[in-house]
Amino acid sequence: MAGLVLQNIIKDFGSTKVIKDVSLTINDGEFVVFVGPSGCGKSTLLRLIAGLEDISEGTIRIGDRVVNDLEPKDRSIAMVFQSYALFPHMNVRDNIAFGLKIAGTPLVEMNAKVNEAARMLAMEDLLDRKPSQLSGGQRQRVAIGRAIVRNPEVFLFDEPLSNLDAALRVSTRAEIAKLHKDLGATMVYVTHDQVEAMTLADRIVVLEKGEVRQFGSPMELYHHPQNQFVAGFIGSPKMNFLAVDCSAATKNSVTVQSKSIPSLTLPVAGEGIEPKQPMTLGIRPEHIARATGQGIAATIELVERLGHETFVRAQLNNGETLVALLDGADRAKRGDAISFAFKPDACHVFDDHGQALRRLSAPDFSGLEK
Repeated sequence: MAGLVLQNIIKDFGSTKVIKDVSLTINDGEFVVFVGPSGCGKSTLLRLIAGLEDISEGTIRIGDRVVNDLEPKDRSIAMVFQSYALFPHMNVRDNIAFGLKIAGTPLVEMNAKVNEAARMLAMEDLLDRKPSQLSGGQRQRVAIGRAIVRNPEVFLFDEPLSNLDAALRVSTRAEIAKLHKDLGATMVYVTHDQVEAMTLADRIVVLEKGEVRQFGSPMELYHHPQNQFVAGFIGSPKMNFLAVDCSAATKNSVTVQSKSIPSLTLPVAGEGIEPKQPMTLGIRPEHIARATGQGIAATIELVERLGHETFVRAQLNNGETLVALLDGADRAKRGDAISFAFKPDACHVFDDHGQALRRLSAPDFSGLEK
């Protein structure tokens, strides 16, 4: 296996720059997920690593080799696409073995690799079936098996679960996580689904408009987003953002308020923050509760009951909307008045450029990383 290094990668399509000076170091055996909204450049970046697109500037290294000018087949990578790309007239065994057969692999070695891949993916009993006789999840496992037998240094996944229904996505996601553990391989995975990113990744690359907004562990991105874009993208439902003004700032705190939010002192680094400066207060729905005393007054607009939890969307006095995650047994109803509360150390604060102020009492989850 091998690590992967991207140095100052730029990709232009004519006058349009779609990847803008991206530098990343992915360690040997690491599972890294590229995530971001449609058009952010995540699939393009994966295709540059695979050699399916030429880079405009920069250097790509796989292990000790610079692979800029190498064909995809010579890069020691294997790619799993969103579409399964299986040969309908071949059975599962022949589909998995196709690349090995083209490469002239001896029959005994080829059969051994196919059988081992089938064992790892729990599909020994499917080897004689045609793709038309398989479910979507089984077809995707065949595509993954075809990648495994190549014994690549780096596995590349381009939204491999997008064509599956919800239940199959969950089970196939678990299979990919187990595969990574069994192989210890370097894997780069592209998805638009931040739940996939959070559950699969050792580290996540959040991309926007061809630029890296943050690269870190799932818990780091969740608890310590560096900017408002990452804060809003990671987490479901997304973080609430409320417009506030700074009324006071010290080295270890910032006090904010608005027409709907009473004065609130937050444990964040306030160096350089001026009073009356407009800011954004961020609070996740799961960190909001009903107030037992005086709180933030609102009127409920929508209630979504999921059994074990209840989502409430409410309008504040100034017209802003707040989404709260309440207990599944909460009796909230549309049109009810409600009062919210949240702890200052659960809040995030962003300056007028969308950059996060450093939280001084945020929880440390470094011991929970994979």
